[in-house]
Amino acid sequence: MCSEEVPLPYRPVSLAELAAKSLSSSNDGGNRPGPFAAAPPALPVPVYDNHTHFDFGDSPVALADALDAAEAVGVGGAVQVGCDLPSSRFTVAAVEADKRLLGAVAIHPNDAPGLAEEGTLADALAEIDALAAHPRIRAIGETGLDYFRTGEDGMAAQHHSFREHLEIAKSRNLALQIHCRDAHADVLSILQQSGAPERLVFHCFSGDAELAKICNDNGWYMSFSGTVTFKNAKNLREALAVADPALILAETDAPFLTPHPFRGRPNASYMLPYTVQNMSQLLERELAGMCQLLRKNTEAVYGSWAG
Repeated sequence: MCSEEVPLPYRPVSLAELAAKSLSSSNDGGNRPGPFAAAPPALPVPVYDNHTHFDFGDSPVALADALDAAEAVGVGGAVQVGCDLPSSRFTVAAVEADKRLLGAVAIHPNDAPGLAEEGTLADALAEIDALAAHPRIRAIGETGLDYFRTGEDGMAAQHHSFREHLEIAKSRNLALQIHCRDAHADVLSILQQSGAPERLVFHCFSGDAELAKICNDNGWYMSFSGTVTFKNAKNLREALAVADPALILAETDAPFLTPHPFRGRPNASYMLPYTVQNMSQLLERELAGMCQLLRKNTEAVYGSWAG
C-alpha cells in the first residue's frame, strides 16, 4: 500500500510547523489538546522510538512528514504499535508505506474482556497471528495485563489473551511488548508459568528497582518513556540506575506521556531526544555513547530497519 493510501489521523508535519499544531485525543493516556513543543537539539547518533502510535489523535499531516520531523532530530525510525484489530491493520499498512517503520500487533489487555464477552476473542487473536506474518512486523504487542481499568470479572479474559499472545510471539520468533499496569505480580507469574519468548520488552517500564533486577536476571528489556523525566518518578529513576545497560530502550508512547517540561502537550517521535538526554544525564553517560547503546539494544530486539 502506498503512503497516500494509509489513513493516518495523527501526523505531525515539520519541525517549523509543529509548535503551531494541536492534537486532541479521546484516549486518556495523559495528553491534552495543545500545541506541539519546540523541536529538541538533534541527537549526535540516530536512535529508534521503540514504541509509538501514529494512528492516535486527529492532526491531518502525512506519515512521511511525521517521520521526517523525527529523523531531523536524530530519531531514525520507530516501532508502530497496534492495540486492536483496526490499529494492527493500520500498522501493517504503515510499515509497508515507509521503511523507517517496523511494527507490532496485538489486542490490548483492556480490550480482551469485551471481545471475550462477545465471543470474538479467538477470531481476533487468529487475525493478529496472521498479521504477524508480515516480514516488517517484528513484535507482538502491546499485550499483558491492566488492572487499572479492568475489574476482577475481566481478569480471566486478560490472562487468557496474554497467554495466547505469548504463544504467537514464541511460535513466530518475535519479540513481545508488555503493557503492565497495576499487575506486575500476575505478569511475572504468567511469564513463569507459560515461558517468555526469547526477546521480551516491558514497554513504558513502570516498575521499581526490584522489578529491574528481575528483568536483569531474565534478560528482559526495559523501555523507558517520558515518565522517567517526571518529578514524581523516583521509582523509575532508581530502576534505570540498576538496570543492565544492555537491556534498556527508549520510547515516546506518543501521543501520550510527553516528557517534562512539556507535560500537557501532545507527544510525538520527534520528542524522544528529550527523554534520551535525560536518561544520559541520570546514568552519567556521554550522550553519543548513550545513543549508540540504545541503537544497539533496539536492533538486538527488533532486527534491522533496512531488512
